[in-house]
Amino acid sequence: MKEYTTDRIRNVALVGHQGAGKTTLVEALLYNTGAINRLGRVEEKNTVSDWDEDEKERGLSLSTSLIPIEFGDTKINVLDTPGMTDFQGEIKNAIRVADSVFVVVDAVAGVEVGTELAWEYAQVYQQPIIVTINKMDRENANFERALQSLHQSFPDYKFVPVMLPIGSQADFKGVINLLTMKAYYDAGKDHADLPADLADAANAARTALVEAAAEADDVLIEKYFEEGTLSDDEIRDGMRKAARDSNLKTVPVFVTSGAKNVGTIPLMEALVAYVSPPSGRRVQIEKPDGEREFLLPPQTDDGPLAAYVFKTTTDRFVGTLNYFRIFSGSVRSDGRYTNTTRGVEERFNSLMVLRGKEQISMSVLHAGDIGVVAKLTETKTGDTFADKSSGAQITKPEFPDPLYAVAVLPRTQADSAKMGTVLTSLCQADPTLRWRQDGDVKQTIVEGMGEAHVNLAISRAEKLGVGMDMVMPKVPYKETITRQHSDYYRHKKQTGGAGQFAEVHLRLEPNPGNGFEYTTQIFGGSISQNFLPSIEKGISSVLSEGVIAGYPIVDVKAVVFDGKEHPVDSKDIAFQIAGREAFKKVFADANPVLL
Repeated sequence: MKEYTTDRIRNVALVGHQGAGKTTLVEALLYNTGAINRLGRVEEKNTVSDWDEDEKERGLSLSTSLIPIEFGDTKINVLDTPGMTDFQGEIKNAIRVADSVFVVVDAVAGVEVGTELAWEYAQVYQQPIIVTINKMDRENANFERALQSLHQSFPDYKFVPVMLPIGSQADFKGVINLLTMKAYYDAGKDHADLPADLADAANAARTALVEAAAEADDVLIEKYFEEGTLSDDEIRDGMRKAARDSNLKTVPVFVTSGAKNVGTIPLMEALVAYVSPPSGRRVQIEKPDGEREFLLPPQTDDGPLAAYVFKTTTDRFVGTLNYFRIFSGSVRSDGRYTNTTRGVEERFNSLMVLRGKEQISMSVLHAGDIGVVAKLTETKTGDTFADKSSGAQITKPEFPDPLYAVAVLPRTQADSAKMGTVLTSLCQADPTLRWRQDGDVKQTIVEGMGEAHVNLAISRAEKLGVGMDMVMPKVPYKETITRQHSDYYRHKKQTGGAGQFAEVHLRLEPNPGNGFEYTTQIFGGSISQNFLPSIEKGISSVLSEGVIAGYPIVDVKAVVFDGKEHPVDSKDIAFQIAGREAFKKVFADANPVLL
C-alpha cells in the first residue's frame, strides 16, 4: 500500500441497521478498486469485513472492521460497523474517529432502529452525514419511499439526492448523476446519455440540488437569485461545503446495490468529494487539570501528537492489536510514544494497516490516518497517545450501561485460575462489556448490551483458552422485616459436668435504609456485660445467610432487653447460640419480606 498524506485521506464510519448491506457494499468498493478479484458474499462466508470465525458462523458483523480503499490517489478508510444494537460501543467509537458518517439505508425497509441510533451518535459528535439507499435490486425496493422515511424520521435535515436510480428491483441497472446529468450503468465506470423517460424527474431533482448547493454559500445564493442557475463547478463546490458542515444539516443522498455492484464507482467519487480531509477536523482534549479545550485545525504532521485508541482485539496467537486514529502529528514504526492515559511509554514495533484480517506493514502514518499497532504492553481501548509534556487526553465517548447479564462458571480448575484475567482483558477492550463478582449471590456476572454481545464475549474467552458455561444469574434478593416483634430463646445443654445455659430476650424493629444495628437495654445485670458481644456475634452469623430464603438480611435493628445467665454454665458459646436462635425466632414472626 502507498503512503498517503493527510490531504489524500478520507475517514468514514459505515453505519446502518443490521441487514442494510454494509458489508456487501464494501465488497463492491474493494472489487472496483482491484483490491479483490471476486465479490464475496456474507452467505458464502468469504467477505473481507466479516473475517472473524464468529462473524462467519452467525452471518453478520460483530465488530468494526478497518477497510482502507485505494481509489485513484486517495485512500478512503472505511470503518465497517456492526448493525446490531448490541454493539453500540463499536458504532460509537467508529463515529468518534471518523470525519463523516456514511449511513446505509435499506431500499425496502427504509429507516430502522439501527439507522436512528447511528444518527443520534452522529449528532452527538457533530459529524456530517451522507446517505446511500442500498439494495435497490431487492423485490419491493422503492427509492422514493425510502427517501420519504428519511424525511419523516429526521425532519430537521434536508435530504438532497445527488443520484437517481435507473430502474428498480430486478430492473435496477444504473444511476443518474444529477450534477453531470449523465447515466452511469452497472458499477458506473463509464457514462452515457440520460434516458429520455427520466429527463423530467432528473431536471426536477437537479433544481433541488442547485438550490441546496446555493444555500451553503452566501456568494452562491446571491448569484442564484440573480441568474437563476449555477455552473457545474459552483454546484459541486456548494454541495461539497454543505456536505462537510454538520451545522447545515444537508445530507447528500446516493443510490446503490452492493450485491449487483451498481452505482458504486460514483459513490466512491462522492466520498472523496464530500468527506472532509482529516486536516479540517477539530478534536476535544482534556488537560491534566480537567479543563477541556479543542485542538483546532489545520491538523498536520508538524502538530502535537494526538492519537486515540478506539478498538483493541486480543488473539491467542497474534497477541493484542490496538486500532488508533491520528488526529494530529504522525507515527513511525519503531518510534516511542507516551500513553498519557496510563502514564507509560510504548514502543510501536509493528506498525500496520489492516484490510479485514490482511496486515500491511507501514513505516509511517500521517496526521488523519487510521492504523494498527501490535503487542503494546499497557494500552487499552480509549487511551490517548500525546506529547508527554502536555499530558492531554482525547475526550472519551460516554457509553450506555449494560442491559443484559448472565452468570458464568469455569469448566475446570485451570479455567477458574485464568477467568478473571481474560474477562478483565475483554472488558478493557470493549467499554460496554463488564464483569463482577456478586458477593450476595456468590456468582461471577458478565454484563453486556444484549444476548449476542455477551455470547460473543464468552466465545472470545474460549478462544483465549478459558472455557465458561453460562447459567441464569440469581436475583440478589435481601430479607428484612415489616413490623416490630419481641420474643426470647433459652439455650440449655447438660451432658454431665459443666453444661451450657443462656437466655436472651430480643426485640427486632424495622430499620429502613440504615442496615443492621445492634443495641442493648439491660437493666439490673440480668446478663453480664462480657456476654453482650457474644449475643451480637451469634446474630451476625445469621445476617449473611438469611432466615426465610437464604438471602442477606438488611435494615433490621436488634435490641437485647432482658435475659438470664447461670453462675457456672453460662459462657460465650452459649450466648452466641441463644442470640442466633432468638434472632431467627423473632425474625420469622416479624412479617419478613424479600426485597
